[in-house]
Amino acid sequence: MLDKIFQYLKRPKLYEESTAKFWDDDHISKGMLKAHLDPALEAASRRHSFIDSSVGWISELAPCKDYKKLLDLGCGPGLYAERLAEKGYLLTAIDFSQRSIEYAKQKAEEKGYNIEYIYQDYLDIGYRDEFDLITLIYCDFGVLSHVQREMLLKKIYEALKSGGKFIFDVFTPKNYEGKTENNTWYLNEGGGFWAPDAHICIEAHYIYEENIRLNQYVIIDKEGKINAYRIWDHYYTKDTIAEELKKVGFKNIQVFSDVTGNSYDMKSKTMCIVVEK
Repeated sequence: MLDKIFQYLKRPKLYEESTAKFWDDDHISKGMLKAHLDPALEAASRRHSFIDSSVGWISELAPCKDYKKLLDLGCGPGLYAERLAEKGYLLTAIDFSQRSIEYAKQKAEEKGYNIEYIYQDYLDIGYRDEFDLITLIYCDFGVLSHVQREMLLKKIYEALKSGGKFIFDVFTPKNYEGKTENNTWYLNEGGGFWAPDAHICIEAHYIYEENIRLNQYVIIDKEGKINAYRIWDHYYTKDTIAEELKKVGFKNIQVFSDVTGNSYDMKSKTMCIVVEK
């Protein structure tokens, strides 16, 4: 067991994957859904007041009458999708958490929303010229590897109709300003986010070249089972994100500080990008 722990304490290779499910873990997904649904918590989703502002801005930037058919990637339990459906958009929403998708389907049925929820990894989409508007919100884009990001941008480009818009956000260098590599550990005797029963968490934060960060959580449960959860992030400047988008063919790049349309500010920790096919 000690040999395995020592292996996990070594610096992971770039984009080394987690050793267990994250989005679909039975216990973790419960905590994630609870965080999504807390209106004041900014964790799995942004605060619900911010989401309200986001939807208002999106509906002005890309009004439903001109951008009727919308694809929401990484939709979670439907917080954006429901609000956008209320604005009149025709929604397809995809997420890789079965618990969140089942919750979203139930709520849509209760409220009478015509939303198509799909349990799927959005890296596997294969649409062609189908959507007027595509969203990917809460900095999901940066967690992907270089290969995955390029592949997803191509798939999104193919899924959009000519003139369609893609709206997404990423973290900027300001989000990590002053943050260094570090590691710590703690014992959670009563269970917590990572496991329902007593466990040890060895938490580490690594810095890689090309604006890449890693948050790693090694969990040792009371039976001695060990798993490593690796959450990667790639942060951007206006120039670096524009380079990736132009490579695929996107045009008319607009940059804002966040997904409520605030003007771009170099001090902002996030950056919202709007592009056209």
